Amino acid sequence: MLDSILKKFLGSKNARDLRRFNKTVAKINAFENAIQALSDTQLAAKTGEFRLRLKAGESLDELLPEVFATVREAAHRVLAMRHFDVQLIGGMTLHEGRIAEMRTGEGKTLVATLAAYLNALPEAGVHIVTVNDYLAKRDAQWMAPLYTSLGLSVGVVQSYRGPETANSFYFPAGLGQSIESCSRQQAYAADLTYGTNNEFGFDYLRDNMALRLEEKSQRGLHYAIVDEVDSILIDEARTPLIISGAAEDSSKLYRAIN
Repeated sequence: MLDSILKKFLGSKNARDLRRFNKTVAKINAFENAIQALSDTQLAAKTGEFRLRLKAGESLDELLPEVFATVREAAHRVLAMRHFDVQLIGGMTLHEGRIAEMRTGEGKTLVATLAAYLNALPEAGVHIVTVNDYLAKRDAQWMAPLYTSLGLSVGVVQSYRGPETANSFYFPAGLGQSIESCSRQQAYAADLTYGTNNEFGFDYLRDNMALRLEEKSQRGLHYAIVDEVDSILIDEARTPLIISGAAEDSSKLYRAIN
């Protein structure tokens, strides 16, 4: 009885969240004219400004409205795509570590750029997890011009296909869709790294088997966006990742015992 009365006057949890998000959307839209007036060089310089403000004590939540307005303007200039207000709400949902359910064609890849850029500002790395190598590389190539125009670098890790085939790629900051093969370490050192759940998982296991620091590829784990989260965290999670290494014991001992 009390719950129904409170819900009638205060609204459901979802309704309260939407009201809070809509207030933030209004703040983002208030920055639009000022951000549009910036030149491409000034827009790219916003990344350095945001990072200085972070170091000065501002939080990501405090920076969010201006950051999202900056990403939206960069997307409009570089990709000819502009985030809708509902997509801004999706970006806020991802930033808060929640699940955002979107239908095919509603712009999941574009929505992810908002939270990915925001959480790349602390320079601790962002992982964007997809279900297969094709989507990882496609999404990276598609969104790289947006990130690199704002001064961020993008890495891609792919599954091993033999010694003659590159399996790690890098988009340097400021160079649009310019892609180059690189080491695993460089791909993970990028501001944002695209890859599959299996590759991220196996690289984590390999790092834990490494005997020297220079053999490790990943850095600390900071923030991740997971595409098709139900498939990756429920369906595929049923299959454990197993990796093996060479045995350290000599076979002479077993022959001696026999």
